[in-house]
Amino acid sequence: MAREHRRINRLLATADERMRRLLAGFLAHQQGRGGVSLLARITGLDRNTIARGQRELRHGAPHASSRIRRPGAGRPRAEKKVHTP
Repeated sequence: MAREHRRINRLLATADERMRRLLAGFLAHQQGRGGVSLLARITGLDRNTIARGQRELRHGAPHASSRIRRPGAGRPRAEKKVHTP
């Protein structure tokens, strides 16, 4: 069991955010009832993230071109953080 958990985490560690979400959603679906909770415990991902991955798989979310996050998402640019007194 622990060996499987390590393999799952190793696989997810190599993926970008979107692919990690989709893989976790797929694996949770394969587990059936309680799969989201199980994958959340194994991977440390939030249950909402895993559920979002399941929704994206179910509804065929549009493929992001070269972007992982939506425009405007993520950390603010360093240039915007600078405050001039």
